[in-house]
Amino acid sequence: MPLTPAELAADAVRCAEAGVAAVHVHPRDDGGVESLDPAVVAAALTAVRAVRPGLPVGVSTGAWIVPDPAARVAAVRAWTVLPDFASVNAHEPGAAEVAAALHERGVMVEAGLWTEAAVDAWRRWPTPTGRLLVECMAEPVEAALADATAILAALADATGILARRADTPAIDAGPPDGCPPVLLHGEGPATWPVFAEAVRRGLHTRIGLEDTLLLPDGSIAADNRTLVQAAQAQLTP
Repeated sequence: MPLTPAELAADAVRCAEAGVAAVHVHPRDDGGVESLDPAVVAAALTAVRAVRPGLPVGVSTGAWIVPDPAARVAAVRAWTVLPDFASVNAHEPGAAEVAAALHERGVMVEAGLWTEAAVDAWRRWPTPTGRLLVECMAEPVEAALADATAILAALADATGILARRADTPAIDAGPPDGCPPVLLHGEGPATWPVFAEAVRRGLHTRIGLEDTLLLPDGSIAADNRTLVQAAQAQLTP
């Protein structure tokens, strides 16, 4: 598991070589704790960009990192090096304010949608959204897939975002004009079934040790690159 800036950078290179379009990282302080501190975020982003210029790099702003919403906003406003994008979970207290702070700084906002209710919360944001991150983490797998269907249906009802052919290849899929792209992914046992659903629907998706330690056959993945290679194999007819 890559933790330090140097490890994150080396891992980003390996994953980019395996074909990823962007990387999402969780900067950590010297004690290994996730942090939004400007120096910690800057160290991670600078390390990745030094070895892989041009690769988009995103971070999380989850409330588990900094529980106080005002402190999260203050952290974003204090960043000295900016990520290309940052995820904001719509159900968390202060999410709209964090999203607004990111937008003010010129950072693309990724709206994390875990539930149908989160879709309603996101719709009330005044801030433009660059991508919708539909995250399905329920167990058993059937529950996660049901959540995916329900959240995507709520999005379709609200915005028409998913008005596209389900058999469109993921690599070529694009959102309707004016709508942000949708990234669908799962976690734990649901990771690979939800990944397959994203591919089937022609949506963006992701893979990594944050979501699962296992390959599709149930064996333990050596690293993020191994997961990316397994994901690429799932895209091959």
